[in-house]
Amino acid sequence: MKNVMGIINLVNETDQLEELTYNRCIASTPFGGRYRLIDFILSSLVNSGVQKVCMFTQEKYRSLMDHLGSGREWDLDRKQNGLTVLPPLFDDPDESKKGDLYYFYCHRDYFFRCNEEYVILSKSHMVCNIDFKPILQFHKEKEAQITVLYKEDKEELYSLTRQIKVNADQKVSSMQGYHTKQQSDPFSMEMLLMRKELFLDLVETSIAKGWKDFITDAVIKNLDLLSVYGYKYSGYLGIINTVQSYYKNSMDLLNASLFNQLFHQSHSIYTKTKDEAPAAYKSSASVLNSLVTNGCIIKGTVENSILFRGIEVGEGARLKNCIIMPNSVIQQNVNLENAILDKHVIVNMDQEIIGDPKMPFVAEKQKVI
Repeated sequence: MKNVMGIINLVNETDQLEELTYNRCIASTPFGGRYRLIDFILSSLVNSGVQKVCMFTQEKYRSLMDHLGSGREWDLDRKQNGLTVLPPLFDDPDESKKGDLYYFYCHRDYFFRCNEEYVILSKSHMVCNIDFKPILQFHKEKEAQITVLYKEDKEELYSLTRQIKVNADQKVSSMQGYHTKQQSDPFSMEMLLMRKELFLDLVETSIAKGWKDFITDAVIKNLDLLSVYGYKYSGYLGIINTVQSYYKNSMDLLNASLFNQLFHQSHSIYTKTKDEAPAAYKSSASVLNSLVTNGCIIKGTVENSILFRGIEVGEGARLKNCIIMPNSVIQQNVNLENAILDKHVIVNMDQEIIGDPKMPFVAEKQKVI
């Protein structure tokens, strides 16, 4: 897929992660013990043979830049092609109020210099492991102008999704705005494949009409004029743009079958590596059905939880159904259940915090409880 370039669009990405994104964009939100959300789409593009990826940032992207670095972990630190981050243009004070069409238009000279024939446009909050090669083949066979990836899920969702309707020939008949807690309805994965020439044409004509959002305006308002087809994705998918969906999809990883679907039935998921000592389990430790990563020191009880790097769990502490992000400290005799703690959170001894499974307790970064 050397004739395909990836476009990861972080502009106005739907975000209701609350405390988890106070200091970061949704793309750099930690997930799964050692990853960030951006790792999944980046790895999928690279594993599919895409060698050029550009990323449109908007705000709170310092931690994202630190995580990406030169793109070496994804084999994107190249003299030609590779990873390009396109930051916002700060000469316009009202830029943050504008949609992604404005960003695409301002950087159109970048696309003019690219030789790739096709583009894959995606958001960052889709947790999946996709091979785009059969999707490109489907796109060519259908002679589609745009191919939209969609998913059918019979379980109740906790994410904000865009409903989509597809006829018997896989042609998209309608796409709607964001809804939550749908059941059995097909929904868009916010991933589109099209020719670069069409992408640029839609950007310029939509800007001329005063439109702002690429999917809402350039695609949905032109459904009757464009040949838009839907490609049904059947693999693992987690849509993370609310606190509830983050918690649910994180807890799903404790199911070995779902974990293997995401990480072991296709290509690898790459991330920024950090060298730390293995987790240490003291004589008083008890760990059951949990993901515990490097650098942790466990002295208490951990059950059905995900512990990122460098976590300290004191003696007598009890963690159940929790997500603890890097370098947090849980002191002695703490009782913590149904909670999400961001990085560098300290929970002092003898504290008891019990959240609801459908509305977990969330502590923002560097909070002391």
